[in-house]
Amino acid sequence: MKMIVAIVQDKDSNRLSSALVKANFRATKLASTGGFLRAGNTTFMIGVNDDQVSTVLNVIRNNCKVRDQLVTPVTPLSGTTDSYMPLPVEVQVGGATVFVMPVDRFEQF
Repeated sequence: MKMIVAIVQDKDSNRLSSALVKANFRATKLASTGGFLRAGNTTFMIGVNDDQVSTVLNVIRNNCKVRDQLVTPVTPLSGTTDSYMPLPVEVQVGGATVFVMPVDRFEQF
């Protein structure tokens, strides 16, 4: 058995949740916050048998898309801010960060 932990952008959360239900996979959704952009994320925890891992990964891959987003860098903490002019920078966001971990024991009460 495996535990799949998938961290996805909030924009992809509802689509992924619906796709998992349609494919008969149960998932626990947790609200989370990303460290880089400090943006909202959703963390999915999905317990599956070993032979179902590739199917779940395909569902995640097909429903979580990478997109470009303009962000304005934060003001520097040190030094003078008189000459600092933050310009928007384009970065890639979205997609999914996925961890697949072995489960030593599973019980349901």
